[in-house]
Parts: sequence; C-alpha cells; structure tokens
Amino acid sequence: MQNTRTIQQLHDLSGRTALITGGSRGLGLQMAHALGEAGARLMISSRKEAELVAAAEALRGAGHQVDWLATDGSDDGQTLALAEHALKTMGAVDILVNNAGTTWGAPAAEHPMDAWDKVLDLNLRSVFLLTREVARRSMLPRQQGRVINIASTAALGGSARSMQAAAYHASKGAVASLTKALACEWGPHGITVNAILPGVFPSKMTRHLLQTDTLEPIVARVPLRCVGDDEALKGAVLLFASDAGKHITGTLLPVDGGVSAVVGE
Repeated sequence: MQNTRTIQQLHDLSGRTALITGGSRGLGLQMAHALGEAGARLMISSRKEAELVAAAEALRGAGHQVDWLATDGSDDGQTLALAEHALKTMGAVDILVNNAGTTWGAPAAEHPMDAWDKVLDLNLRSVFLLTREVARRSMLPRQQGRVINIASTAALGGSARSMQAAAYHASKGAVASLTKALACEWGPHGITVNAILPGVFPSKMTRHLLQTDTLEPIVARVPLRCVGDDEALKGAVLLFASDAGKHITGTLLPVDGGVSAVVGE
C-alpha cells in the first residue's frame, strides 16, 4: 500500500506563501489567521494603512510571519504593484485569496452607473487582474497553486427580502463563473481554483442587515439558527489552500448555516 500522509500533514502549510486581499479585518483577517496557524507566510492588503498595521500586529502577536501593502484594488496600477510586491517580497505566491470587495445598495431601477462600475471594478475586474498576474508569473511557471475566490451566496440568486444590490449580485455571480472557467483552464497545470460563498457574517459590509431590529428574522431563516462567526471560514479556506483539498477544483462552497439548502418558505 502506498504511504500516505497524516491529516495533520495534509493541512500543513509550512514553507508556503499566501496573499490575502482585504486581509486587514473581518473575513479576510479571519482567513489570514487560519493560513498563518497552518504555517503559511502571509501578505495582506487593503486600502487603509492604519487597519493593515493593526492587523499585522495582531497576526505577528499570534506568531505568524506577515507583510502588508496598502492597495486600492479598483486601480489597475495598484493591483499590478501588489502582485509585483508580493512576488518580490515572498519569492512566489502559492495561495491567493481574493477577498477584497464592496457593495452598493439601491433599487435596480435607480442604481447609479458609477456605483455599478465601482462594484464591478473591485469585485470582478481586480480579481481577474490579480489572479492573472499571480498565475502568469508564479503559479503557471511552477505548475502549482491554489486560488480561492470569496464570492457570496448572493452569487446563487436574488433576494426578495433583505438586499437590493444588483451590482453586488452580478459581480459575485461572475466571480463564481470565473472560478469554474479558470479551474478548467488551469487544472492541467496543477492549479486549483475554488470559491467560498459566505452567507451573513457580522462585518462592515453587512452591518445594515444586522441591526437589532432585523437580526432576529435573519437568524430565523438560517437552518443552524445563527450567523457566521470569527472562525466559521477557517476550515473552508484551509481545505482549499492545503493538500487536503488537492483533488477539489471548480467548487462553489456555501458557508451560510444552510440557507442555500432551503428551497421554499
């Protein structure tokens, strides 16, 4: 029988590097901690330098090796500079987590086009541009890599109750399709491409949904009767980043307490 690795060895990221966009707070910081805890060297990015400094201090305090670069992902030049900086600093990018994103709430009939462009530029264009550069310059030449896109359960359909955010839905649906397209194209080159689809998590983006007067009905629609917490994404990102998930690609994984399993109410 062929020797196999233990489950701990399969999840071990020692010697690997990870670039996490939107890594200074919320879901991005949670996933950075998870990858750091598994042994990866980290680079995090976001727009606000002060938040990056605080996040880096927290990660280093937990014993993780981390670098950072303030980056506005909606700017092509800054996105390309992030790829350059990550490769120069870490030598290679083994794991790319495309987490940075934004939203805009408005009825579709009144949705401003400049807001549409803002959402699509950050949530889709920058994801493709950064992924293209990292793959072209680091993953494809080495015939290995892990790309993890953070989409949303909003990619699966519209919302009749809590969200009027057509651009956000469209962008995350496109990220889901892009995930599958890249998985098919890059699979022969040893690169896996998967997406995590978070449901409702407490964050800056979702705080308008989680006010005291609306939290209870939201939770009531979740089969597990709770929203996501500060560790709910750790297992999913580690699975996709590590050799434990080496035979998984093109997968869209909802992490939503079961909401996406509900077919009618």
